[in-house]
Amino acid sequence: MTAPATKRLTTSAMIASFADPGQRTSPAPFGHALNRLAEERPEIVGLSADLAKYTDMHVFRDANPDRFFQMGMAEQAMLGAAAGLAEVGLVPFASTYSVFATRRAYDFLCLDIAEPGLNVNVVGALPGLTTGYGPSHQATEDLAILRACPNLTIVDPCDSVDIEQAVPQLADHAGPTYLRLLRGKVPSVLDEYDYRFELGKAALVRPGRDVLFVSTGLMTMRTLQAAARLEADHVDAAVLHVPTIKPLDTATILRELRTDRLVITAENHTVVGGLSEAVAATAAFAGIATRIRPAALPDEFLAAGALPTLHDRYGLSTDALCARVKAAL
Repeated sequence: MTAPATKRLTTSAMIASFADPGQRTSPAPFGHALNRLAEERPEIVGLSADLAKYTDMHVFRDANPDRFFQMGMAEQAMLGAAAGLAEVGLVPFASTYSVFATRRAYDFLCLDIAEPGLNVNVVGALPGLTTGYGPSHQATEDLAILRACPNLTIVDPCDSVDIEQAVPQLADHAGPTYLRLLRGKVPSVLDEYDYRFELGKAALVRPGRDVLFVSTGLMTMRTLQAAARLEADHVDAAVLHVPTIKPLDTATILRELRTDRLVITAENHTVVGGLSEAVAATAAFAGIATRIRPAALPDEFLAAGALPTLHDRYGLSTDALCARVKAAL
């Protein structure tokens, strides 16, 4: 008897949604949230560096063509223009890929936007390992770059719920922000946990006595899945979601660290300079000695390929998280 052929992952899987098959999703949550906000606030404007369709900014563009600015493939000029718009009282959301917003246009973000403290909201798509197109598109180090920028608020949402609730709060925030955008068909997870996004706050979305996951971004979805699976092995895992990376909610993190639980930090970012180091530093500065194990991307340029394969290879999958917990225990 011939075994059934395994479906071969094609190049389309390199840009596919990270949602699981059959999972509830919401289409373009950022674009729709920005559009709803713009209906209430005429000062909201949008900019894109020739990537409106791929950052979900096209939803806003199509509904508000007179409030949208297509800047072309010129990310530095886009951030400079956004700074000028903010200077005259508008509230810009400027979207591009994270690699271009951070690597290519950092000086403009730092000196034109962050130093004067302008209300410019930079929206970076394809953060971390959310594309299989290799190092040119994988912003695995954006948090490490931007955490060092003064005045900048950084948000790494888990799902469509986080994004939809974060957009108006980002607009209300007086200073500059950076949003790690999840685009396209984005999973809807946190509405099942009586969760509300609050800028600058972490939230315990699941209690547990044996293991504490401290996670951010899409990895909170994965830690919740891992916690549910670990129940079968009589492992009770808590999940602390940290959507705001800067300023970090150290008070909530320290409250949860002050136990004898194994701590696993989980992030869609390199192990260097992201959430895991921030949590470890928080513990060290407070004099807390606890077991902290990072689940993060390695300090290397990653391969190109299909997203499911890469998430397995680099430890971001639910299977990998469960294995990490069992090995540590």
